[in-house]
Amino acid sequence: MACLKGARCMEANMSRLATPIRKNDNVLVITGKDRGKRGRVLRVVPDDNRLVVEGVNMIKRHTKPNPGKNIQGGIVEREASIHASNVQLVCPECGTQTRVGHKILGDGRKVRICRKCEGVVDK
Repeated sequence: MACLKGARCMEANMSRLATPIRKNDNVLVITGKDRGKRGRVLRVVPDDNRLVVEGVNMIKRHTKPNPGKNIQGGIVEREASIHASNVQLVCPECGTQTRVGHKILGDGRKVRICRKCEGVVDK
């Protein structure tokens, strides 16, 4: 399906993230300049299928001072977003990078599980 200029595609407007990674998950970067780094997910951008990971993909932002908002000017270093396909979830139980499965527990909850150790990822 072709997108119109200035308009977003229907696929891009899906509100659900294509990956099962959520905020505060620990992830491992598997490709790119920060390959091998681990960090916590600070923010999820489902529209673009991107994540902001703590200490990964650092950029230098040149900001103008704004006395009204009490913002000091200068060069600020902060995290930029990274595509969700470039990270993999780290299992909290076995500590290895893993794919994510889903399982319905006896009490009816649907939880994410580690594909390697079958441990529950959700709290």
